[in-house]
Amino acid sequence: MTVLSQITEVIGAQHVLTGSDAAPYGKDWTGAYTSIPLAVLRPANTAEVAAILKIANATKTPVVPASGRTGLTGATLAQDALMLSVERLNEITELNTVARTATLGAGVILSTLHDAAEAHDLIFPLTLGARGSAMIGGLLSTNAGGSNVVRYGSTRGLCLGLEVVMADGRIMNLMSALHKDNSGLDLRNLVIGAEGTLGIITAAVLKLRPKPQAYATAMVAVPSLADALTLLHRLQDETGGGVEAFEYMPRSYIDKHRQLFTDSQPPFDTEYDVNIMIEVAATMARDALPNADGSMPVVSALEETLGQMLEEGTVLDAVIAQNESQRRAIWKRREDAGEVAFFGGVFVNTDVALPLDKIATFEEMLTPRIKAIDPDASEVIVAHLGDGNIHHTSYISRNDPAVMDALVEAVEDVVQELGGSFSAEHGIGVSKLETMKRRKDPVALDAMRAIKEALDPNNILNPGKVIPDR
Repeated sequence: MTVLSQITEVIGAQHVLTGSDAAPYGKDWTGAYTSIPLAVLRPANTAEVAAILKIANATKTPVVPASGRTGLTGATLAQDALMLSVERLNEITELNTVARTATLGAGVILSTLHDAAEAHDLIFPLTLGARGSAMIGGLLSTNAGGSNVVRYGSTRGLCLGLEVVMADGRIMNLMSALHKDNSGLDLRNLVIGAEGTLGIITAAVLKLRPKPQAYATAMVAVPSLADALTLLHRLQDETGGGVEAFEYMPRSYIDKHRQLFTDSQPPFDTEYDVNIMIEVAATMARDALPNADGSMPVVSALEETLGQMLEEGTVLDAVIAQNESQRRAIWKRREDAGEVAFFGGVFVNTDVALPLDKIATFEEMLTPRIKAIDPDASEVIVAHLGDGNIHHTSYISRNDPAVMDALVEAVEDVVQELGGSFSAEHGIGVSKLETMKRRKDPVALDAMRAIKEALDPNNILNPGKVIPDR
């Protein structure tokens, strides 16, 4: 029997897609990474995933796990490989309001979990622009970040337990809801962020948080990034760590956003170089009970702080959302970042992390190096400023691979000089393999290779991704 005929017996012919039925799965959101999978497999449960991997391992057939395919690094390229979609593993099996946990399948869409938690006045605090299509398995596999990392941490910090199918088809049960478990190596956190190279995540136990009682959301213009960090620390001190989002959108980003979204409004009547989106959330009822004048205490507190800083000159302008519609408009400007980055010709997109006090230096050091490579290049930055994650895009004058490679290395050089990381939240996939070779500590790479070889000796799990060859 062929590999496909064996798998068809397990999951049914209607869930083994080939030809034109499989074609849509061979393209990710970016459109930059396309492939023709040998077949797309749609198992219904963990047992079927395990059976598929037993067959694939015995025949040494590569398997590429896929969720919503909203990644940016080509991690789901599946040329001549079996693509295993977790889309049917889409059940929330338990939402425990006492323990504040959700137990669910890897195919649950992020926005579905948001809605389920909100029905119980809870939240799953991970949020990003692709929340309507990104699935839990992919978010865990890339250790996704998003806009609320400054308060809640990345996906790794929001996960308590996992169910993982190993390369040989064995099921590793780490589905604990414990907040503390010191029983040996932390295999859960080893699998999270591995992009399906060590095992396929089929289920998880995730942390839920109380739903904020009220929000204060604003666009603020400041003279410099140093003033922005002063604002961040001041707000954190005054709100007890209540800042949920602190997003940097420079003038170049605002301009490009308005070019793409022609019906959008500018954040201020005057143009500024440094624009910050702030959201502060109040989880205590006392901060959400209206004042005598009808205003919310959390909004009043933000207004007071911004007013003081306006007088000091460390804030230039501020607009605070007065209703949910205005709040959503502010968020949309930031969540359009994916479309903005991919709009406007040939580009090089990077995702880096830096110490908070080095972000301004990064901009100052990088721009002249880019101009030296391509004098006609332009740049756009958008950043999760609260956690030091910068998305930097260079738009270049010609489609020249040598120029693209030089620009990537220029970014790498500056990041390394400033003690940063070349990958913050988008993962490695195939797009950053060369960077991994150049920049990752060689001993760390050897350790990764040893772990991969031990857990997947036949190299069937998402081969050619994340870990570069020797």
